[in-house]
Amino acid sequence: MYNLPHYKEKDAAIVLEFIKEHPFAMLMGVDAEQRPVTTQVPFLFVEREGQLYLRGHIMKGNDHHQAFSTNKNVLAVFTGPHCYVSASWYTNPQQGSTWNYMTVQVRGEITYLPEEELPGLLNELTSFFEKENSLASFKHIPDDYVTRMVKAIVAFEIKVTGIEHVFKLSQNRDQQSFETILEKLGAGDADARAVAEEMRKRKDQFFA
Repeated sequence: MYNLPHYKEKDAAIVLEFIKEHPFAMLMGVDAEQRPVTTQVPFLFVEREGQLYLRGHIMKGNDHHQAFSTNKNVLAVFTGPHCYVSASWYTNPQQGSTWNYMTVQVRGEITYLPEEELPGLLNELTSFFEKENSLASFKHIPDDYVTRMVKAIVAFEIKVTGIEHVFKLSQNRDQQSFETILEKLGAGDADARAVAEEMRKRKDQFFA
């Protein structure tokens, strides 16, 4: 990770909120032969007795299911909007261009849950992502469909052992450069505008 202190958020609650707002993450690990494996998973983020956990499910019988059975150490990478930042927008353009982005990396130990806990997890997931009265809520799914589904997937829980993050939002630039970057990104695509909004929210903090 690009681990520089000036790209850190001081408020830990904001880092955790970022995870909740960007729950679809890359889950990575290595298998018994030390080959990397990865899969993309929607996560729930919960706290019990002061300990943080990630909860989700994956398909059975594929490379990541087997790898995580062999090596319980995993890394989940949550990402937000990102965009190119041209050095031509700096007060001194004779330097490298860069990329603004936000990411949180969560390390932990994965444990597969008993099959009888899977329906409860699926209910939690659909309740989180669906509206309260949605016809796609778990309570509306036919029992025979659920019976087939639970044979193909496995629920898991990750005990969080560490969280690192980078919120790289041009906070290392002089204020004039920062304002120009804001203007340029504000006229860009959806990702650029989203990054600009994050920069704008923190401007007073960066230049207090």
